[in-house]
Amino acid sequence: MIGILALFLAAVVSYVIGSFPTSYIITKSIKGTDIRKAGSGNAGATNVLRTVGKIPALITLLVDMFKGAFAVTIVGDFFYGYGVDLNYDFYRGLLALIVVSGHIWSVFLHFKGGKGVATTIGVGFALAPNVLWPSVVIWIAVFMLSGYVSLASIISLVAFPIIAVLLNTPIYTVLFSIAICALSIYKHKDNIERLLKRQENKIKISKS
Repeated sequence: MIGILALFLAAVVSYVIGSFPTSYIITKSIKGTDIRKAGSGNAGATNVLRTVGKIPALITLLVDMFKGAFAVTIVGDFFYGYGVDLNYDFYRGLLALIVVSGHIWSVFLHFKGGKGVATTIGVGFALAPNVLWPSVVIWIAVFMLSGYVSLASIISLVAFPIIAVLLNTPIYTVLFSIAICALSIYKHKDNIERLLKRQENKIKISKS
């Protein structure tokens, strides 16, 4: 009974952490603007960059990454110690999926959050850092070549579970990484449509 309660609390806390509306708070505090009504309308670091600037966007990125890592490690380990009767890799993968879902469907933003990329990076760092770094290199390479944040994100999200398989990552980590990356790619559906129509906006690093 205690183990079931601990699992429930771990899931709830992970979801609430994921739901923390970093981009909304930063943009509202600095510019008085609702991030969901500015730029692309997405509550993520890229839209903060377009709407407010580089430093706020970097802070947003780091906090959203931290949310994912914190939920999977600190929160996960704390509640697991109360007798959660699940395979450890399965349990952490489940919390990873929940915290990313919290970011995408934030309870604090009426279930309209970001696309989950930064939080996915955070959980990737916690679950499989050896898989994350090649994915980050791919993201950087695609972005530098194309200038499209969305394209870089989509390709690196596709690459993550493939790299996980190639590096013999535990099966539950692979399965949950497929689910998490598929979810985030789905949230990029509008970006994919704009990319196909050559209407997607590029990001220029030199811009303030």
